[in-house]
Parts: sequence; C-alpha cells; structure tokens
Amino acid sequence: MRQVVGILLVLLAAFGLAQASPPKRVILGVGGKTAVVYLPLTVVERLGFFKEEGLDVVIQDLQAGSRALQALIGGSVEVTMGFYDHTIQMQAQERDIVAFVEVGRYPAIVLAVRSDLAGEVRGMADLKGRKVGVSAPGSSTHFFLNYLLVKNGLKPQDVSAIGIGAGAQVVAAVQNKQVDAISNVEPAITFLEERGLIKVLADTRSAAGARAVLGGEYPAAVLYTTRAWLERNPDTAQKLVNAMVRGLRWMQGKSPEEIAQVLPEEYFLGDKALYLKVLKNSLGSFSPTGRFSDTAPLRPLTLLSAFDPNVARAKIDLKRTYTNQFVDRAPK
Repeated sequence: MRQVVGILLVLLAAFGLAQASPPKRVILGVGGKTAVVYLPLTVVERLGFFKEEGLDVVIQDLQAGSRALQALIGGSVEVTMGFYDHTIQMQAQERDIVAFVEVGRYPAIVLAVRSDLAGEVRGMADLKGRKVGVSAPGSSTHFFLNYLLVKNGLKPQDVSAIGIGAGAQVVAAVQNKQVDAISNVEPAITFLEERGLIKVLADTRSAAGARAVLGGEYPAAVLYTTRAWLERNPDTAQKLVNAMVRGLRWMQGKSPEEIAQVLPEEYFLGDKALYLKVLKNSLGSFSPTGRFSDTAPLRPLTLLSAFDPNVARAKIDLKRTYTNQFVDRAPK
C-alpha cells in the first residue's frame, strides 16, 4: 500500500509540473536602458518582479526612443518603454498606439551648450547653424529641441540634429567637440555639469523646471504597445503593469544608495558617488502610482503641435493614447 501511495504521489507531482504554465515570453524594446528616465525598468528586472508575475521579459536596448518605436511598428518587439509623446505622433499617422502605465511624470530632458561656447550661445536664438546632439533624430530629446527652437522664433531646420545616443556616448561627444550643444538626459547631464563641460539652457529634471519650460507635469517614460496587442494580451499587459507599479512603489522612500545596490556597475559610468547624486536629483521625476492624469497629456500634444504639421492638423483623441485600466487593477 505504501508503494502504491508513493507512486501516486510521484505521478501527481509529475502531473502538476506538466500542467504548470511556462513563463510568458515578452520582447520589450527600450530607448536607452541605462538612461535614468528608464531606471524603473532595470529596477523591476533586477528585483525579479517580472519573473514573479510569470513573465520572461526579454529586453532589447535600442539606444533611442525613435528606434524603439520603429521596432514596435516593425514587429520585432511587442512592447516599448519610451516616451508618451510617440503615441500622439503615431495617432496623427493613423497608427493606434496605447500607453498603459506611466513611469515618468517629468521628461527630465536638459538642453545645454558646451561651456567653451557659452559666451557665443547665450540663448536659443544663438543655436542657429549649430550642431545639437540628441539621442536620435525623431526621439523625444529631438522633439524637446524642436519645441524650444520654435518657441524662440527659429525652425527645426535651423540646427543640425545629430544622434549621439545616451550615457557615455553623450559625454564623449561633448568632450570631443563633435556637437556644440546637447538635448539629452541623465546620467550624462550631471557628469558633464560636474566637469564644467556644459552650461544648461533649459532643464526639466524637476517639477519647477518642467513647470517653467513646459507648463507643468508631462507624461514622459511609459510602457506602450499597439492596441491590437493590448486587446489580444490583456493578461500579459496586466502582469507587466503589476510588476512596474510594484517597482515604482518600491522606489518610493528608498535612498539613492539602496537603489544603486540593485543596478549593474556599468550604470555608474566609472563614478558611483556622482551617480548617487544623479539619483538623488532624479527620484522626484518618477510617478509614484503609474497612473496618468487627465490633464497632463495635453502638454505633449501642445509641444508636438508646435513643430509637427501632421499633429497640428490632426484631430487627436487623447483618450485613445493612454489607459489607466491596468494600473487601476494592480494589487494594492
């Protein structure tokens, strides 16, 4: 009898293992994984929150938001972590792209000129004819540059926008004088500031800065995908949101040192103390809840309409560019 019971238990265990669902594989593209604006993605990955949701998330670092968007449109990734403004741009092109969790509530993009040119370039008007480094043409750092140019009486064509990626590539581009100015994000900005290599002209790393430049809160880093994928994979989308919201909550109240402990060494660009300063100055830019406000999406629409004629003449339905349904269902 004991042998029979033992055999039955073994068979039941084997049956249970056979019935257990394998992790759901999701290919996710990100527009520069080491950029601080996308930091919660790495936090969630390193803490194992995706795995605990039963997901096998394969992250492709595509170095710039425009490339991550292209990968989504082309079908080589299923979900993108990039900036929300791409969902508006795509709707103007009759593509149905939906953001389903907000990660950043300020863009944290900075426009700065090389320090050795600060005497010549005192404001936006002085950038005419200059080379300005952006993460990639068509990315949100490029949108930010275009908006400020138009706002100050210039045209996007008045400067040469050059793709220089994010992180260490930005520092190298400034040090080697490949560009005259940059529109980019942390950690490169603080590294260049601390070395006296740039002078900041416009700064949206804080609530006050975003208010001064853009008028207030501005949905920035988000997870977005096609509406078709979202409708086919609601359970997977929910698990992605559960993990991201959990990560955003975990980050609340954590010190820069505690967050740095879960990051790979290469994120520090060889200066961990300075990176901790970057984190300290950046933590306020992340959403504490993952939820979109009803009014903030108007600001990216205003920004894009200033220089993109397709957006300006389109009848954009902002309610179709984002949803809070998954965030509202995330475990409390």
